[in-house]
Amino acid sequence: MLINMNNNLEMPISSHLEELRQRLIFVGIIFVILSSISLISIQRIIPLLQMPAHGIKFLQLAPGEYFFVSCKVAIFTSILLSIPCFIVQILLFILPGLNNNEKIFCILIMLGATTLFFIGLLFGYLILIPAALNFFIEYGSNAVEPIWSFEQYFNFILLLLISNGLAFEIPILQILLNTFNLLSAQRMLSWWKYIILLSTIISAILTPSTDPITQLLLALAIIALYFLGLAVIFISNKYLSEIFEKDQAI
Repeated sequence: MLINMNNNLEMPISSHLEELRQRLIFVGIIFVILSSISLISIQRIIPLLQMPAHGIKFLQLAPGEYFFVSCKVAIFTSILLSIPCFIVQILLFILPGLNNNEKIFCILIMLGATTLFFIGLLFGYLILIPAALNFFIEYGSNAVEPIWSFEQYFNFILLLLISNGLAFEIPILQILLNTFNLLSAQRMLSWWKYIILLSTIISAILTPSTDPITQLLLALAIIALYFLGLAVIFISNKYLSEIFEKDQAI
């Protein structure tokens, strides 16, 4: 039963490139459709972005500012909505050239990375952004009235959301490093003191604000994600070792 079902391996490189081009075109069409839908529904999307800023008045400081920000919001929304489609097309392109174990690993990595990215977005939207905004509002409440430019507010939220989404990919990076024998789980565990220090530096770089509350929350999230990745590695290594021992016994 060693029949090779990976017919794509026998295809010339031009056929692979053509297939990839067709899949990317499909993703591009989906992106354009979602962008149009997002732009039409922008009056429902923007209030969701304004929700963390309770009681703040937004101003249009330049002609067309709200229009251009609306276009950026629509593009950002369509990118997020297009990610699952993009992941599926990439999987459909690469899976035929992999064996069963590689297929399972690739699917789990893709699903895990996508899930963690969106969890990071939710963490930023529900926890970090309100904490940062409350800090800035309360800090200057006795001196100035908070009236913000909507474009600058959106740029602030966009940077914070993306940084959180990327930070939540840490367990995936750990798993890949361990899988390709670049770093062992024991070595990563021995670096826990440096990780605590490094997490504060990373949180200071990733967060667009300079308030300590936001940086502390993100640093704690990075530390928790790091140890979560270690736990997954230790569990998976133990499971794989047990399977290997059973195979050797048979």
